[in-house]
Amino acid sequence: MADFPPLKNDLLLRAARGEDTERAPVWIMRQAGRYLPEFRKVREDHGFFEICQTPELATEITAQPIRRYSGLIDASIIFSDILVVPQAMGMEVLMNPGPQFPDPLNTPEDVQKLKTVVDVNKELGYVFEALTMTRKELKGEVPLIGFCGAPWTLFSYMIEGGGTKTFQKCKTWIFKYPEESKELLGRIAEVCVDFLVGQVKAGAQLLQVFDSWAGELSSHDFQEFSFPTLHYISQHVRERLKANNLPIVPMTLFAKGANTSLSFLAQNSGYDVLGLDWCIDPAEARRIVGDKVALQGNMDPMLLYAGKPAIESAVKRMCEGFHTGKGGWIANLGHGITPGVDPDDVRWFFECVHKYSAKKQAL
Repeated sequence: MADFPPLKNDLLLRAARGEDTERAPVWIMRQAGRYLPEFRKVREDHGFFEICQTPELATEITAQPIRRYSGLIDASIIFSDILVVPQAMGMEVLMNPGPQFPDPLNTPEDVQKLKTVVDVNKELGYVFEALTMTRKELKGEVPLIGFCGAPWTLFSYMIEGGGTKTFQKCKTWIFKYPEESKELLGRIAEVCVDFLVGQVKAGAQLLQVFDSWAGELSSHDFQEFSFPTLHYISQHVRERLKANNLPIVPMTLFAKGANTSLSFLAQNSGYDVLGLDWCIDPAEARRIVGDKVALQGNMDPMLLYAGKPAIESAVKRMCEGFHTGKGGWIANLGHGITPGVDPDDVRWFFECVHKYSAKKQAL
């Protein structure tokens, strides 16, 4: 590992490990991106995946919200995309403007088109370079988060060929070809493990796994098709980190919409933090998981369009809910920020979290 500057703000890492903190650390999913004018300026001259694949550009984009909200934001997340894993496995992915796979997997026979062996250092080395470069650029101001998509979510994109509202093709696979589906999910999980371990080696200080489509599965199907790979990732990443004498960093699972599986995940998944969407009350989530895991979330991103009074009221309510019971809490949105949000309203969100989470702690 490179010689990195010492970390000045470890609030995120302490909360992720379940510690009580003087206030809630706060960051937002997709915080480096389209809502920032400085990001849009870079995009005028560069394609989306060009930025992901150019470490200097990815570093610049990752650092933009940290510079803008210095002192208010407690984490940085590397600018990349979950779909770099399907790319590494041999699939073409376009951003047009949303993700598009020109040649998706239509039948299990199409899996033969994928690479049998994926060398993440060769295929995804640009992400590792960007992480190392960004870690140095941050100068220890905040921790740096690495991430990947969950196998079920990546599987869905690879089969559907892009976003979908029905999930018809990928659900047909798991119901009609369950064993072939599990085999493919397992292959994706192997690449994810290699990728996440490489990210820690490159400088990531916390890892997050995004299962964006977890809520599209019933509890039974989630436990049969998604959960085994999520558990595999948490278990094998830690084993590999230990074997390679690398830091055992905290791991977050954001299984969006899987609120009926919260208790099961808290007890069995092996993750330190569970991310929540906005469809569950924070106090109820804490009651369900107890102090087994830290929680992250969970304000509805659309509240950022509602003006400062609505944002403040929602943050106050969120803070009160998450401070019910014991366990670490990382303030965040319940999903990624959307492009039309005013950056000044994001600043207000951060300021309100500072105000109300600290006030609650002091009581």
